[in-house]
Amino acid sequence: MTEITGPEALARVTALVEDIDFTMLTTVDDDGNLVSRPMSTRQMDESGDIWFFTSEDTEKVEEAQEHRQVGLAYCDAKGMRYVSVAGTASIVRDRRKMEELYSPSLDIWFEDGLDTPGVVLLKVTPVVTEFWESSKGPIAMAAGALKALVTRDTPDDDIMDHGRIVC
Repeated sequence: MTEITGPEALARVTALVEDIDFTMLTTVDDDGNLVSRPMSTRQMDESGDIWFFTSEDTEKVEEAQEHRQVGLAYCDAKGMRYVSVAGTASIVRDRRKMEELYSPSLDIWFEDGLDTPGVVLLKVTPVVTEFWESSKGPIAMAAGALKALVTRDTPDDDIMDHGRIVC
């Protein structure tokens, strides 16, 4: 497993998640259960913070305020790229930041756009990110999987790159 730290870490996380729109946001509910729901990533900024729009009267906001540690799970199955982000959540009510990130596609969730009562930003600051991605092309990946199936053996370890990024 590769471990990346320092300035290189932010660039690597950005490259991993920038083209994957949806993630599963995991919070902890009042009973201590892990609860996940899909969220559309609006931005990963130059500081590494990952931004989402939501309504402040949702369980996810309540859970993120109560237990600030959250998880994000990104999946690009076609590109064989998987990313897990452990981070700290906060609720942001910065109108300027909202204007920067808002797009008409969000009108389906926020009837009055940014004037919708209770619209807020959920910011996740990554602490540790792990990733898995194809170290070979899709044909080599398929061949390796087929070989493992036929031989009833596990796939070669070099079929996927696995790394850990400490932010």
